[in-house]
Amino acid sequence: MSPSIKSAFIYSISIFTALTCSAAEKEIQWSDSIITLNDVTVKAIKNVNMRNENPVSVTILGSNDVKKYDIANSKQATVFSPNFYIPDYGSRMTSSVYVRGMGARIDQPIVGLNIDNVPILNKDCYDFDIFDIQRIDLYRGPQSTMYGRNTMGGLISIYTPSSIGTNRTKFMLKYGSENTLTAAAAIYRSLGEYAGTSINFSYNHTDGFFTNNYNGKKADKENSINGRWKVQYEKGDVKLMNVAAFGKTWQGGYPYKYLETDEISYNDTCYYNRLTFSDGFTFRTEINKVKLSSITSFQYINDDMTLDQDFLPLDYFTLSQKRHEWTLTQDVIASGKVKANYSWLGGIYGFYKRTNMSAPVTFKDTGIRNLIENNYNRPDIKYQVKWDERTLLLNSDFMLPDYGFAVYHSSAYDLKIDHSHKLTFTADLRLDYENVGIDYHNFTNTAYTIWNTTVTPATVHAHVPVVIDESKKLSQNFVELLPKFTVSYEFGIHRHVAYATVSKGYKAGGYNTQMFSDVLQQKLMSFMGLSDRYNVEKIIKYAPEYSWNYEVGIKHFGSYINATFALFYINCRDQQLTMFPDGVTTGRIMTNAGKTRSYGAEISLKWSPSANLNFNLNYGYTNAKFKEFNNGKADYKGKYVPYAPQNTIYTDANYSFRFKDSAIKSLTLHAGARGIGKIYWNEDNTVTQPLYFLGDASAEINIKNCYVKLWTENFTSTKYNVFYFRSIGNDFVQQGRPASFGATIRFEI
Repeated sequence: MSPSIKSAFIYSISIFTALTCSAAEKEIQWSDSIITLNDVTVKAIKNVNMRNENPVSVTILGSNDVKKYDIANSKQATVFSPNFYIPDYGSRMTSSVYVRGMGARIDQPIVGLNIDNVPILNKDCYDFDIFDIQRIDLYRGPQSTMYGRNTMGGLISIYTPSSIGTNRTKFMLKYGSENTLTAAAAIYRSLGEYAGTSINFSYNHTDGFFTNNYNGKKADKENSINGRWKVQYEKGDVKLMNVAAFGKTWQGGYPYKYLETDEISYNDTCYYNRLTFSDGFTFRTEINKVKLSSITSFQYINDDMTLDQDFLPLDYFTLSQKRHEWTLTQDVIASGKVKANYSWLGGIYGFYKRTNMSAPVTFKDTGIRNLIENNYNRPDIKYQVKWDERTLLLNSDFMLPDYGFAVYHSSAYDLKIDHSHKLTFTADLRLDYENVGIDYHNFTNTAYTIWNTTVTPATVHAHVPVVIDESKKLSQNFVELLPKFTVSYEFGIHRHVAYATVSKGYKAGGYNTQMFSDVLQQKLMSFMGLSDRYNVEKIIKYAPEYSWNYEVGIKHFGSYINATFALFYINCRDQQLTMFPDGVTTGRIMTNAGKTRSYGAEISLKWSPSANLNFNLNYGYTNAKFKEFNNGKADYKGKYVPYAPQNTIYTDANYSFRFKDSAIKSLTLHAGARGIGKIYWNEDNTVTQPLYFLGDASAEINIKNCYVKLWTENFTSTKYNVFYFRSIGNDFVQQGRPASFGATIRFEI
């Protein structure tokens, strides 16, 4: 941390600490596991003792926060959670999540996503919009014991409003720079005393912010539609809910700039199209004071990606990927209390996922010449080769079955000392099993000619057909026991909470599908007398990732000030990292680093000196380094783990003018700033993104049931990079979005 950052941080802490100590506090009203917002009940099913004061690092954004910040997806929500970072690059398929120094760019994420308690298993489906979100919970630290797969770094839970007992319609229209438009509506209708239904729809469009100089067109143009249909029934102890969701995205994406020319310029088409459908059914009841819940879901994704994988105005190669994926999940949960001081929860979980994928790579003239022919045609070689055709198709088809089962349990015991002091001991345990498989088919049918260049003119020496057709089934089994232990202490008349947690995080291993074009390329080179570099089973397989997590924290919730502070330390073994192999290879590979460690701190402060004024500060610091990592070419011990930011900062101030006897009810002014960095872009730490700040501001007028907001983002036009990579020996970046301005209108009838 630089001296200026340290000074600013210490100064901010000093101010808020002084305010905390001097503010006159009122009696605190504690929330329980059911949090009621605007007569809408939101239930977190899997928490034994869910409260805002729960001994866990969590940022909770309510409906007022969602409206104030125009939050429509998880990527926007993470801005307000320290050490939680989702960069905006590539396409909506790219949903990389980084928490406390851990993250993944491909395959399984380290953070789970639940919508109304239904899990979304594929991170390629994480980036979509929902209009009229009721609440978002962002958990930092392992949630593996309760939620299992994909949650070793944290969990994002999104809840949508109920329609029981209400009849209303909400609209929203948002327009900004580069013809960026969002139109959305949500209709809530009561179906009698015990039932209700709602339909939610949104449409998004942008012309794009980045121009491909090769053709003069925007590289990141996008259109998308999203819809949700929710049906609920609640009578007595019986509660039923079904949510069907649909999404369609048409996107350009991948505005990667070549650093040598300092411009975006590539000649082949890039796009990402995605169709998603999901249906989640939740059943809850209570029998003999035991609460029973069942969550059943079906998820489907059909997407199509094509990109100019060299991102240059040259005919190297293109990648296409078409995929169909079906997922079924089932979770059965039971919970209850024994007397007043013991709570328990247990469950059984299972899932099945099947992916059918086709991922051909087409080599073109420049790629064939530079990546294949020139590897053979050295000056000392008398016989030169030339491909018969100037396109070469390397085909790869996959069937990826994945299934798993788990049983889990949580117990919480309260030891009450007196009316204002209480100890709580919580123990969680999960037994997790997963089977990951791959059924691959690699094939190509091509030919090349060997020319005798010792004579003039050159003559044909031989014609060599090349036929490669390989198929194989592989699978891996993983079994893991995941414990978690927490002790918390509530003290003082205002219920301060101190806690300590030890937990194990885990993410299963898998297979690298994006390396098969390289595998085929090397097989093809072996036909030419060059060595076959790759052992297929070794290069496509990666091992599970494990972590032990230690955390201590303290929370204070008052009438004027809410404050939370946490320290964490993580020991990680076999951390899964995405790397671009050296040289002129074309794929990406998930590999396992030997050992890494991460430590840091998080602070969240909210000060409301009056009903009209509030200030917020969220700051996270992470120091993540390799303890052991030697990939056979370099030793990265002591280097920082790439792509995870060292600092995440968000601070803002909000002031509302309220008017009586006027058509205008209020005017709210907002000013904020977000800071990200330093980010190391590679394992040897030679390329970095320094700490940068983005300013935002808005002014919103409330006229009866109508809200009109004028807003700006990155109004200082700060230049920064959100992604860097090196491919076939070239360096590329994607820049962050420039300054943007716009207006939002929301109204309800």
